[in-house]
Amino acid sequence: MRDLDVLCLGEALVDLLPDRRGALEDCGRFEACPGGAPANVATGLARLGVRTGFRGVVGDDPFGRMLARRLAAEGIEVSLRLARERPTGMWFVALDAAGERTFFSPNARFSADKLVAPADADPAAIGRARVLHVGTSAHVLPEGRAALRAAVEAARRLGVDVSFDPNVRAHLWDDLAPLRALCQDVLPRCAVAKLSEEEIALCTGEADPARAAARLVAMGVGIACVTLGPRGALVRRGADEAHVPAEPVAVVDTTGAGDGFVAGLLAALSRGAAPLAARSFAEVVAAVRFANRVAGRVCTRAGAVAGLPRAGEISV
Repeated sequence: MRDLDVLCLGEALVDLLPDRRGALEDCGRFEACPGGAPANVATGLARLGVRTGFRGVVGDDPFGRMLARRLAAEGIEVSLRLARERPTGMWFVALDAAGERTFFSPNARFSADKLVAPADADPAAIGRARVLHVGTSAHVLPEGRAALRAAVEAARRLGVDVSFDPNVRAHLWDDLAPLRALCQDVLPRCAVAKLSEEEIALCTGEADPARAAARLVAMGVGIACVTLGPRGALVRRGADEAHVPAEPVAVVDTTGAGDGFVAGLLAALSRGAAPLAARSFAEVVAAVRFANRVAGRVCTRAGAVAGLPRAGEISV
């Protein structure tokens, strides 16, 4: 029974937000907030009224328990494995004068989210959803890569659409070749893929957004989106392509903007019972326009989730 619209698999982390802009060493205090791209997408979807589940691994520690509690409070069906052997991932966020962010983590390479294993890609859980949403940051280790491949294969076998945002964090990888190979394996099975302008060369071999979107479709992606920051997004499905401009906003913090985009896109596309890629191109463009609005809203608040809107606050 498909009692979930979207199941997100991957990392739930703690973002430590500074009390001022500038270098981390100049900040006096930090606020612990929920983070991690798939967890942020799950939160955005739940707030937009989408039946959402989340699966991942956190540390058996106060931050891990905080994340479990916060995600459940959003109305997400949470399945978190608590790992005693590794801590919950923590990321310090630095903001420049324009609200653009950089990250520093003291434990990213050995945090609990990297322990995602094939057993976490439970076909019974995946089969309950209409859409499986995944990334790459929790899948750095060989077992994690096997888990992602197993999850995508289970989705294909069960008729579940796959949504993919690689959310590349190159510094997590000693060698980018396994990351590139992972993306090459996942992308051909995707109903929807969202890549940032900074990620397209790694994943497609094309640095130009239009050529990258065309390459994604040629690889088998149903709906290919390339996000362009304040310039909006480029979307392609088959031979149809459109640039969808973003509406200007007063930027406070760009953290989580891409996750908000994905949440808005999936929320709009998952309305009704049809597969995601079966939408008309006009519906796809409208979904991207809504996704841009959600992403813009995220940028007006500090942190990845504070600005995520609730159903009815932004028009489709």
